[in-house]
Amino acid sequence: MGEQGPLAPGEAWRAVAACFLTTFALLSRHRIRLPKEHVGLRLGFADGTGARVYRETRLGSGLAKDPCTLVVTFRLRLVRGPAHALFRRESLLNTPLFVGFPGFTSKLWLTHDERDRYRGVYEWDGPRRAERYARSLWRVLALVSVPGSIRYAVVPGMRRDDVLAGPRPVGGPEPEAAAWWRTAVGT
Repeated sequence: MGEQGPLAPGEAWRAVAACFLTTFALLSRHRIRLPKEHVGLRLGFADGTGARVYRETRLGSGLAKDPCTLVVTFRLRLVRGPAHALFRRESLLNTPLFVGFPGFTSKLWLTHDERDRYRGVYEWDGPRRAERYARSLWRVLALVSVPGSIRYAVVPGMRRDDVLAGPRPVGGPEPEAAAWWRTAVGT
């Protein structure tokens, strides 16, 4: 995993703009799906928190040729109590900010956890592509997130559903730094 931080502003915003345009082409060809199979699933994490899947977005089969899992977390500024439900409904409008990035295959959208953190759990085609997306997204999230709350983890060679299946040694960040994204059994 590379440096945790955003891409340079110009590079990040150009990537987001290109993603936005690609998304509309994908929408016009009906390539974007919102399957329900994972909706309602509760995921527990090694840091003792948990959250439910409230939406899934998939492009095509949702399976990558060079799979990796990407987990992104952030805390929204000014979103408390009932505003969380409003954010979850509104968040569908954020789809053009990720679905058109090269390598995107699928995303699970998670509700806020006990620490008010949101997570997105993605399957991505290629770890470098996942990292580029995460570092571009950082610029967008920084506009609405609590400073210092944005983090991501890229787990090369692992499909999203394999990471969700439970804890076991996998590549990626060091174990002590991985508790926020690593799934846990029995939660």
